[in-house]
Amino acid sequence: MPACGVIGIGPEIRICHLYPDLMNLYGDRGNVIALRRRAEWHGLRPVVEEVSLEDKPDFRRFDIIFIGGGQDREQKLICLDFQKVKGSALAEAVEDDVALLAICGGYQLLGEYYQTGEGERVPGIGVLKLFTVAGKKRLIGNVIIETDILGGPRPKTVVGFENHSGKTYLGEGLRPLGRVIAGHGNNGEDGGEGVIYRNTIGTYLHGSLLPKNPEVTDFLLRRALVRRYGAAELKPLNDEVERRAHEAAIRRARTRTR
Repeated sequence: MPACGVIGIGPEIRICHLYPDLMNLYGDRGNVIALRRRAEWHGLRPVVEEVSLEDKPDFRRFDIIFIGGGQDREQKLICLDFQKVKGSALAEAVEDDVALLAICGGYQLLGEYYQTGEGERVPGIGVLKLFTVAGKKRLIGNVIIETDILGGPRPKTVVGFENHSGKTYLGEGLRPLGRVIAGHGNNGEDGGEGVIYRNTIGTYLHGSLLPKNPEVTDFLLRRALVRRYGAAELKPLNDEVERRAHEAAIRRARTRTR
């Protein structure tokens, strides 16, 4: 919670909630709530616009884009919408450094394809050089990763909850969001979780992710402010509640691995 300050009188931040009616597993909508509220606490003026099937916006006019996770049926609908309507516009926004957070199914759809258990390849939009294949078991549970994208002399922890059977593999030139300390991550094999590319973060971490990881929220806000206004100055907030939630998630994840 903020220590003090006037809410929402500063620069505008435009947030796109992509497919809110279809991609909202495990509380993913809470990430948009966290983005909006934390922006207000920093004195910014967040404006949230929902974009769904058949809508055709210019994604480059947004400052932050969010897409959550969904079931296979919803992902197939979105895959078609990406191919016919939105894919090229979203790829242009990523290359134009619009900040983007994609969770689970949304993360997979940014890649080149998802290969089902029957061998069918469902194409993504290919903005990220990664692919996903269906695994034989679900990767479920609380996760801790360490990442170096948040600044400071040492890596910082990010926590969340994963529940996926898809196994994602990063291609050449991509690096994971972080190193798995507890949990499975992208595929349960190479020790990586998520991806970071330009101002885009893809991850399997539900939870919601951002309320328990305020530094990730601020990372997205800073990247958005620099792109739009050329500078980013965010004053420190009182993150005691968020810190306690973060530490509780770490305890749960470590208990699971014993």
